[in-house]
Amino acid sequence: MKKVITYGTYDLLHQGHINLLRRARELGDYLIVGVTNDSFDRARGKLNVRNNVLERVEAVKATGLADQIIIEDYMGQKIDDILKYEVDIFAIGSDWEGKFDYLNEYCQVVYLPRTEGISSTMLRAESERVVKMGVCGCGRIARRFAPEAVYVDAVEVTAVYDVDAAVAQEFALANDVKKVCGSFEEMVEAVDAVYVATPHLDHYAQVKYALEHGRHVLCETPMVLEKQKAEELYALAQEKKSVLIEANKTAFCPAFNHLITLVKSGLIGDVVGIDASESKLWDKHRLERELDPERAGGSLYEMGSYPLLPIIKLLGTDYRNINIYSRLNEQGVDVYTRGMMRYDSAVCSFQLGLGVKTEGNLVISGTKGYAYVPSPWWKTEYFELRYEDQNRNRKYFYPWNEPGLRYEIQEFISCVVNGRMVSPRLTPKESVCMASVMEQFGNRQNFYKI
Repeated sequence: MKKVITYGTYDLLHQGHINLLRRARELGDYLIVGVTNDSFDRARGKLNVRNNVLERVEAVKATGLADQIIIEDYMGQKIDDILKYEVDIFAIGSDWEGKFDYLNEYCQVVYLPRTEGISSTMLRAESERVVKMGVCGCGRIARRFAPEAVYVDAVEVTAVYDVDAAVAQEFALANDVKKVCGSFEEMVEAVDAVYVATPHLDHYAQVKYALEHGRHVLCETPMVLEKQKAEELYALAQEKKSVLIEANKTAFCPAFNHLITLVKSGLIGDVVGIDASESKLWDKHRLERELDPERAGGSLYEMGSYPLLPIIKLLGTDYRNINIYSRLNEQGVDVYTRGMMRYDSAVCSFQLGLGVKTEGNLVISGTKGYAYVPSPWWKTEYFELRYEDQNRNRKYFYPWNEPGLRYEIQEFISCVVNGRMVSPRLTPKESVCMASVMEQFGNRQNFYKI
């Protein structure tokens, strides 16, 4: 029996896919079809896949052309599958001509002609409206945001506003943005969605105004610094049927989400402790805003949402209490903060520094083993699951496309286009919990100066 294997994403299954599967089947007696899983697609930069892996598997099954369907979920799997299933022929579309010649060492490689004039990319482009997005604030993070949006389908940055008109003009020229607006209100009027990248204390009013006018909003983290304001904004988004997402880039990172999935599945047992750190030692002139007490400066406000993320994702929002210890500078701004969070069955800590340096790793302790993510863990691309028996240790690698904002943009646009009000990557409840911690710190509740 001659076995043939082929692979694909098979998003929005179309006649081109069916023709390719039929041609592959004609090469032998038994056809194995590998369908990429969602996390593998995201890791390879395929950010706009419409159907999830279960839907895509069902679509391939419905063609009746596959004798066996398998899931492709890691780089190098093709060689493993060819050996495992004793494959005779590897078949793939001619648009990959030459790319898989290395597999000739293991089986015959055949490049099949594609059906011209149709592709999943074309179908997505035809079915999706382009979301016109405005950028509010042209600081460091916004200058990274605009180039990242280019990698995501169905979105175009069409307008920009900054309190400094010259800065906005420079931003527009650098990023080919068509419209420079003279006011925030003018920008909101001109777009479908708003990216808020202004100083922390401006977020609440700008997000609220955009939502009141029916716009979708992606707001830089921390969105707000008070629980009540966060609850109010999410309630308003629900009322207006607008998408509101806090832009915590780590929450949308493929590797981080795989880590959370593995830990939640019980591979390291019950989680009893989480320790996360992040710090920066920048020149003082670069930290002008970050250390300004009048603009919510300090290490917790600036970076706190990142180490809070794995704690809240894994242990939930119902912590028993939190104690916060900070070193303050002459202006009363925390240049170093350590928090201790207690849950019913776990205790967690986070360290933050804008004037103190620490390792910057993430350790998740469990009853069967632990997860380790090296610095900078908030740009997760590699992590390990470690056990008492080191032979069981596993390493996981994912590409991180610096600066990593394309993942949050893709999730935001996917929610807008598909009418999903909530992203499971960072839910309103989780975002509100982060704001609650910020508020407790601001009120100096359970706070200790060191």
